[in-house]
Formats: sequence, C-alpha cells, structure tokens
Amino acid sequence: MGMMQEFREFAVKGNVIDLAVGVIIGGAFGKIVGSLVDDVIMPVVGSLFGNLDFTNLYLPLGNVPEGTAQTLAAMKEAGVPTLAYGSFITVAINFIILAFIIFLMVKQVNRLKRETPPAAPPATPEDVLLLREIRDSLQK
Repeated sequence: MGMMQEFREFAVKGNVIDLAVGVIIGGAFGKIVGSLVDDVIMPVVGSLFGNLDFTNLYLPLGNVPEGTAQTLAAMKEAGVPTLAYGSFITVAINFIILAFIIFLMVKQVNRLKRETPPAAPPATPEDVLLLREIRDSLQK
C-alpha cells in the first residue's frame, strides 16, 4: 500500500500534470508545424527550385529491380535500401521552425517576467504607527 500511496502523490503533483499537459500540447503543436512545413513551406521552396519535390529526393544504395518506378515509395516497396535525404531536409526544416517558435515564446515569457513590477510593500498596520508615535514622543 505504501508504494501505491507514493505513486499517487507523485502522479498528482503539479509538475507531473504540467509536464503531461506540455507533452500533449507539444505533440499537437508539432503536427501543426509539420503540416505548415509539408503543405505550405516545402511546396513553395520546391517551386522556387523548379518543381522539386523534397519527399522524392533519395539515393538508392542497392540494385534497383528492372521496371521499378523512380519514386521513394516504389524503391521502399521493392526493398531497395535508400538514403532518403529529402525526408531528412523536411524534418530538419520542421525542427528549425519549431525551435524558432519555441525561442520566440520563451523570449516573450522572459520579457513579461521582467516587466512585472515588484509588489508594493504592505501598508504598515495602524497599531504599529501609533506605537511608533508613542516611542517618538517619549524620546523627546
């Protein structure tokens, strides 16, 4: 029973729950960035380089069977080992964009933390003020 109690205390701590929420939101955010790169950025970049499709950039590392289509999917289906550097380029761009967005978010949070003014000291209670007046009048 002790181990279950410890686990329950661990699982309901704020940090663990915050981490779980962060992982879930991060996964969803990663999908958004992936779609941005795959569906918006890479077609534009590909068209700038002459209708280049990055997903089909590969280097066959083995013998290609006769009649196999010259696409990455066909090569994989035929069992030809390939070096799919186009996929790597897409994933690297995904990472750079995601890292840049996270950088901007952290920078904004840090800026907001710096802008938060320090809390004003609490007002001195009236009884303390009266005691100070009595002390000062006795010193005279």
